[in-house]
Amino acid sequence: MPLELAMVERKREREEPSGEGTSGGSAGLSKRGRGAAGGKPVYECTLCGKACSQSSHLTTHMRTHTGERPYACTTCGMAFSTSGSLTTHMRTHTGDRPYACTTCGQAFPQSSHLTSHMRTHTGDRPYACTTCGMAFSTSGTLTGHMRTHSGDRPYPCTTCGQAFSLSGTLTKHMRVHTGDRPYACTTCGQAFSASGTLTKHMRVHTGNRPYACTTCGQTFSESGHLTGHMRTHTGDRPYVCITCGMASSTSSNLTTHMRTHTGDRPYVCTTCDQAFSTSSNLTVHMRTHTGDRPYPCTTCGQAFSQSGHLTTHMRTHIGDRPFPCTTCGQAFTHSSDLTRHMRVHTGNRPYACTTCDQSFPRSDALKRHCDKVHALDLE
Repeated sequence: MPLELAMVERKREREEPSGEGTSGGSAGLSKRGRGAAGGKPVYECTLCGKACSQSSHLTTHMRTHTGERPYACTTCGMAFSTSGSLTTHMRTHTGDRPYACTTCGQAFPQSSHLTSHMRTHTGDRPYACTTCGMAFSTSGTLTGHMRTHSGDRPYPCTTCGQAFSLSGTLTKHMRVHTGDRPYACTTCGQAFSASGTLTKHMRVHTGNRPYACTTCGQTFSESGHLTGHMRTHTGDRPYVCITCGMASSTSSNLTTHMRTHTGDRPYVCTTCDQAFSTSSNLTVHMRTHTGDRPYPCTTCGQAFSQSGHLTTHMRTHIGDRPFPCTTCGQAFTHSSDLTRHMRVHTGNRPYACTTCDQSFPRSDALKRHCDKVHALDLE
């Protein structure tokens, strides 16, 4: 029997008189066809038994069985089972984000996304893992987390075979193969494969840092950075390498670290074939080919290929020296300068000449030595 006919027949059965002395058309509904309060009729799916309070809800539900998707996007052709899903999808084309956070101003295409985002400010994590007790701000994140215990990765990539615990992660991963970067910055033109990455990038231009540490007051542009930072106060390093025992404060750091053991370099430059262990390193490398310098100094106009280089450069204008020596108090603008300076106190000389075994505290000092004493060019 066709599904539509089955729905009609089921409704007709409920509307026939029960023969138990009831009167009136609506009273002829069977008890099974009434809600718990005995008021509104219940529309039940004849295939799975799911009950709906409205016939329109049952119609929508039946599409999960038939696969019908009558609402098609006129821009990309993607089809949906409900008009509301199509409305939400259209915002990926129009860029419309009607739901704005009153705390940090970040806007979202769906109200549910805003609800989840607000928990980054309130700290609310109502979804707890029954295995390890770890709590999350969204049920979907908990579902994905549970797969770290079960090892379940139900979403495999059809190109390289890599499997993922979340369908959204697979969607983003596929862009590694296709090169698709549908989210472009309107300020500098840089494009990204994920909308969330674009949102984070925009804070480079706006300087917005909506996530503040309640211990030291330091602010961050990403909630994940704040979470990782908090572990500098607590000392928590929950992600441990099973090969060497190194512990990390974030799972992403552990993933990157593991590649030092496996030698995995999954991010390949399409221009020169050089491979990298992280996507961010590939992004920075690509700028050596394109010459792109998307981070300009607002004081002198000098532009840089990395945001970190701009941050360091800004210290030449404001005089900031955030890296002090704990032995003599001298301060530096670069952490690497402090590392070199500390060798003055420790006597450490990590750069050894392979010809005469003389060692030096700096690589440039070793180069000068080899050039002048041994006539060796280390370039």
